[in-house]
Amino acid sequence: MELAYVTAGESHGPGLTVVVSGLPAGLELDHGLIRADLARRQAGYGRSPRQKLEQDDVEPRGGLRHGRTLGSPLAFFIQNRDHKNWTAPMSAWPVDEAELEGYGWRGQPVTLPRPGHADLAGVLKYGHDDVRNVLERASARETAGRVAAGAVAKALIATIGITVRSHVLQIGTVRATPPAWLQERDFDRAEASEVRCLDPDAEAAMIEEIEQAKRERDTLGGVTEVRAFGVPPGLGSHVSAAARLDGRLAAAMLSIQSAKGVEIGDAIVSSTRRGSRVHDEIFHSDDRGYHRKSDAAGGLEGGMTNGAELVIRTIWKPLPTLMRPLKSVELGSHEPRDAHVERSDVTVLPAAAVVAEAGVAWELARAAAEKFGGDAVGDFVAAHAAYLERISRA
Repeated sequence: MELAYVTAGESHGPGLTVVVSGLPAGLELDHGLIRADLARRQAGYGRSPRQKLEQDDVEPRGGLRHGRTLGSPLAFFIQNRDHKNWTAPMSAWPVDEAELEGYGWRGQPVTLPRPGHADLAGVLKYGHDDVRNVLERASARETAGRVAAGAVAKALIATIGITVRSHVLQIGTVRATPPAWLQERDFDRAEASEVRCLDPDAEAAMIEEIEQAKRERDTLGGVTEVRAFGVPPGLGSHVSAAARLDGRLAAAMLSIQSAKGVEIGDAIVSSTRRGSRVHDEIFHSDDRGYHRKSDAAGGLEGGMTNGAELVIRTIWKPLPTLMRPLKSVELGSHEPRDAHVERSDVTVLPAAAVVAEAGVAWELARAAAEKFGGDAVGDFVAAHAAYLERISRA
C-alpha cells in the first residue's frame, strides 16, 4: 500500500485529525519525539500568543498499540484548545442566532476577504458567503497535522539511517552565513536559537528586524533550508514526471501556506555559472565508494537521489495578515473597506523551517517505502540493507 496521509479539521474547530496509511507494522513511535516536533512548530521569535495557548499533543485514535504501529491506518487527533471560545460559531450542526450573538465578533459572518489569503478565491470557487468557511481550513494551523505526519515519517526513515534537519537562512533582509559544509551536529545550534539560525551574528540582526517590523505592525518573509543526511542513491526515478523526487519535494514545499518558491541545491546561483563550475564531479575510492567533493545539485540528479546530502531551500512570503489592515472590498456591496484581521505572527520562519523539515521527511519516507516496501518494518530495513550491499559492488 502506498504511504499516504490526510488531515481534517479547521483552525478554531475541535481539533485536527491526521490519518496515515501504508505504514509497515512494528514501527516504534516515540510520543516524546512527536510532541517535541509539535512544540518546535509553535516556537520561535515573532510568533502570536496562540502558540502559547495550544501546547499541541497527539491523541492516538487507531493503528497504534503499546507504541508500535499495527500495519493498519494510524490516526491522531490534535486538540484545538482555543475551541472553547468558538463552540457555537464553529459548531458542526446548526445553532440558534441568539446563541451566536453571545460570541460577539466571533459569531458574525466574515465578509471582508484579506489580500494574500485564500479568502476571495475560496468564496468565489465554493460559493460561500462567509469567508470563515474558507479561512478556517486555509489557516496554517493545519500544519500541526503535517508535522505530526512528518514525525512518523522521520521515525520510519530513521530505521534506515536517514535524518532530516532544518534551519533559517534568511529573515527579511538579514541572511545568515552558515558553515560552508554543514554537518548534522551543526544543526544543534539552530535548536538553541530563537529564530532557528546557525549564525549568531545574523540571529541578533534577525531579532532586531523582527522587532522593527513589529513596531511598524508589519510582517517578514525569508528563506529556510532543510538538509537530509544518510540518503542512499536511487530514491525517486527518472522514468516519469510523477516519479521524479525533485518535483515531489518541490510540490510538498509549495503546498505549505506562505511558501512561494523552492531551490534545490545551488540552483539560483548555478544559473549564472558555466557548467564546468556547476556539475558535481564523480570520484571513487575503496573506503567511500562513489562520492562527490561538491553538492551543487543538492543531492538530486535526474529525479533521483545521488547519495549526497539532500538540500532544499524554501522561499516564504511575508504573512498577509497585518495588524494594520490592507485594503479590500466588501462581499456583495463591493464597498471599499479595511480587510478583516485575525491574530497574526510577525514572522513564521522558525516554524516554517520545522514544517518544511516534516514535508521533506514525508517525501523521503514515501520514496523509501516505494523502493524498499515491506509489510513489517523488519522487511523494510532488510530490503534497504540488501540494496546497499548490491550497489556497493557496482
